[in-house]
Amino acid sequence: MRLTGPQKILWAAAGFAALAYGALMVFSDRAPVSVAQAAFRPTFTLPDAEGRLRTLSDFAGKHLLMFFGFTNCPDVCPTTLAEVAQVMDDLGEEAANVQPLFISIDPERDRRLGLAAFTAAFHPTILGLAGDAEQTRAAAESFKINFEREEDAAAPDGYMMSHSPALYLIGPDGDWLRQFTYGTPAADILADLQSRL
Repeated sequence: MRLTGPQKILWAAAGFAALAYGALMVFSDRAPVSVAQAAFRPTFTLPDAEGRLRTLSDFAGKHLLMFFGFTNCPDVCPTTLAEVAQVMDDLGEEAANVQPLFISIDPERDRRLGLAAFTAAFHPTILGLAGDAEQTRAAAESFKINFEREEDAAAPDGYMMSHSPALYLIGPDGDWLRQFTYGTPAADILADLQSRL
């Protein structure tokens, strides 16, 4: 088969790209990273119950189990926090390498109701974070989650919060590793974590 002019140019370009890639691998000490594999590193700056601002760097070296929710949540939040508590108990000594974080999406009300007492009721290691509206929105956008207030006359204070229900796993270097969909059994979360610790 004879190649046309444009085909010759395409083949020459492909050959050059292959040579360049090979040279990069020979002279570089780093493995290639594709766009799909590029690190996703969410961020947050939120105060804890004592008012101390917390960021991802405060937990460097630990795996983070992170969940966005609110204290008046009737089902999703308590179910997920109970699963996290079970995971922390089942990790035994390895639990020292994991920090669970609960980020309030209803911070003003949650601070008033006692966020620290709420998280401690599930497990003493779960740290609650509640910022102002801007800090909360910035954290949610960084994690690519959605939440919004929904008026509901039957709910406490006349409103509820809808939100993304996943549990997020962040690695010790701050990279997003995966999310666990709502309802993932504690045993599955535990097995995933143990494979990484």
